[in-house]
Amino acid sequence: MDPSITEGGGAEKLIKSPPPKVILKHGVELEEEQEELAEHQPLEQEDLNFERWKRRPIPKRTLHQKIADLKKYLWNAETNEFMGRSGKSWSLILLFYAALYAFLAAMFGGCMFCLMWSISPYHPTFNDRVMPPGLTMAPHLEGHDIAFNASDRKSWKKYARSIEEYLRPYNDAAQDRKNIRCGPDSYFMQDDLEESAERKACQFKRSWLEECSGLQDPHYGYSQGKPCILLRMNRILGYLPGQGKPIFVTCGVKKGPPEAIGEIQFFPKNIFDLKYYPYYGKLRHVNYSSPVVAVRFSAVQQDAHIHVQCKLNGKGIINDSPTDRYLGSVTFTLEVGA
Repeated sequence: MDPSITEGGGAEKLIKSPPPKVILKHGVELEEEQEELAEHQPLEQEDLNFERWKRRPIPKRTLHQKIADLKKYLWNAETNEFMGRSGKSWSLILLFYAALYAFLAAMFGGCMFCLMWSISPYHPTFNDRVMPPGLTMAPHLEGHDIAFNASDRKSWKKYARSIEEYLRPYNDAAQDRKNIRCGPDSYFMQDDLEESAERKACQFKRSWLEECSGLQDPHYGYSQGKPCILLRMNRILGYLPGQGKPIFVTCGVKKGPPEAIGEIQFFPKNIFDLKYYPYYGKLRHVNYSSPVVAVRFSAVQQDAHIHVQCKLNGKGIINDSPTDRYLGSVTFTLEVGA
């Protein structure tokens, strides 16, 4: 046999033989790599037509169809469902919420019962810090401003009416009927009584205010250009002011010429007597009458606009607080015209 023929035939046979099915390239089959390349082929023009991917508009439903769907939602006769739920489902839901709210109501009621059981209606359960008392005044109309003309009744009538209403509970007849006479300069302690027992109160009669009582002058000095004001210390449950010594009141000019205020008179005195303390609360001290100090400005300079400050003074009293202007003091403007 001719070797050349053999070699040529062998070469032809070698060319026609198929390549191996699997050729590894870095551990990956070549066929798989070709498939991946096929996936990244550019899109056809038909695929780039985005109009075909738009959402088709939903056809409008008629009013009759909407009403029919609503009726079916409210009651579906085929499945016997009301608002999408069967009778059993609604029963379980109602039972669950009834049990839940019953539990919450019982828990709230239990908490309120424990709270009311643990506190006393007569005094605070925890009262470890008692603030010093504040000072209030009458008349108190539209702020602490007193401005009037002595010759103009309309300008001062409202102040006289305010003081008259303020002093009505202090009428002598009412004090004689409800309260008792007490000795001065000592606390009226009644701690030995039962907690719920009513406490007695000391008398404070209106007539003790003399020129500012409204009994001698029903205009309280406003018609004469000599106005009166009333000062009262705030009530604090169980508070003993002054640590055994009476709290006294002073008044002076805070802003303006000092000589414009003139003479100042106090009725009955410029002190809060100890016999009106301690205060046992409105449930036990039913007829309690807070003591009052009346201040009369008998020689105020006319047409002078001054700021007057009245302060409490004594042990345990704070009257210069930068944050609370009513703590231990009260400031008001005073202007008296002819």
